[in-house]
Amino acid sequence: MKKNKYEIDMCNGSIMDKLITFSLPLMLTSILQLMFNAVDIIVVGRFSGSQALAAVGSTTALINIFTNLFIGISLGANVLAARYFAAGRDREMSEAVHTAITLALISGIVMAFVGLGASRAALELMGTPEDVIDQSALYMRIYFMGMPFFMLYNYGAAILRAVGDTRRPLFFLGAAGLTNVALDLLLVIVIPLDVAGVAIGTVASQMISCILVIRCLCKTEGSYQLHFSKLSIRKVYLIRIFQVGIPAGIQSTVINFSNAMLQSSVNSFGSTAMAGYTAANNILGFLYAAVNAVTQACMSFTSQNFGVGKYKRMDRVLLDCVILSVGVSGVLGVGAYLFGTQLLGIYTGDAEVIQCGMEILSITTVPYFLCGIMDLLPGALRGMGHSAVPMVLSVIGTVGTRILWIYVFFPHHRSLYFLFISYPGSWIATILMQAVCFWFVRKRYGMQKAAA
Repeated sequence: MKKNKYEIDMCNGSIMDKLITFSLPLMLTSILQLMFNAVDIIVVGRFSGSQALAAVGSTTALINIFTNLFIGISLGANVLAARYFAAGRDREMSEAVHTAITLALISGIVMAFVGLGASRAALELMGTPEDVIDQSALYMRIYFMGMPFFMLYNYGAAILRAVGDTRRPLFFLGAAGLTNVALDLLLVIVIPLDVAGVAIGTVASQMISCILVIRCLCKTEGSYQLHFSKLSIRKVYLIRIFQVGIPAGIQSTVINFSNAMLQSSVNSFGSTAMAGYTAANNILGFLYAAVNAVTQACMSFTSQNFGVGKYKRMDRVLLDCVILSVGVSGVLGVGAYLFGTQLLGIYTGDAEVIQCGMEILSITTVPYFLCGIMDLLPGALRGMGHSAVPMVLSVIGTVGTRILWIYVFFPHHRSLYFLFISYPGSWIATILMQAVCFWFVRKRYGMQKAAA
């Protein structure tokens, strides 16, 4: 099955070393992306002040709400492509790829118009303070102009992940990120455009990563080669992508909606707390990047093995992924807690901002391995083509717990520490429900194989 040095045979041989080979470049890609995003925050925080830092940070949850539905749909493209690739179904693979890329282009254009028109109104609904809302709205409007590039890169990278290629997206993102850093320094320090400067740098870097991944797909000799003349939406593949992708996207969108409500609670403490949350949330982003890389590996490996009927191997994939995710998140989580003050000091020199950030990190970092386990179970279920029920359970467990916490308990104990107890609490509740769901689904496939 393996046709070039970038692809990975996920259906044969040892598992753990291939999981690491797959996950490590993806992990580095996500961490590199976050580091470049952190440069945005560091540069604007250091050279434009805490209000500009709060303005950029206050947009994160909203941007995720707007984009994560379509990013979630890219998971459907990943699962479908992985299944066709493993089974050697070249025609279906090609048609699924062209449908996915066309969908990415259309969704990117739609998101650009939605972001341009709805940014300020959405920020007002979140209760963004008057002293930062103008800068926040400006940042979001420029950011959303890059949505077509953003979507094309993410869908293209999802197709490459489906065949085991996580190294080339790392190279592409490296080139794009260096451009982002250079433009940040130019457009904030040399040409003082403040939040507009970091937004322009982000859009430019997204364009570069998009061009590189599309060029890669066009030049490949595999069944996933991209031809612009074949771009079209084929209903049968669109439906299959949506079956997995839409529930995943809804789940991510709703969870980020709960994070937006959490952001609103943080906003009630003022711009200092907002800046502390921005820095702390960026650090938590590095932890999520690590565990999400293992989740992506679990989904791709499960999908390929499901496509060829190797159910027992899927179980070994999940077990190895749990070991890998807990190990990585445990080391990074403890490290983030122990060196939290120093890490927050990178983003800002304001002692009050650092204190607010430490309140958040003290309750969220050490138990972060729970978040990894919580994501692995629905990742494995999506690899088997089951996405709707895991979505419902994740919404109930994560969003339900956080809403209950924000509106019932938090008003009586108003502190950032108490507010963010909702994170580990929601992780535990979701794990319990997802584990029951996984047991029933896996048992069904075991019975089907026995009957055959």
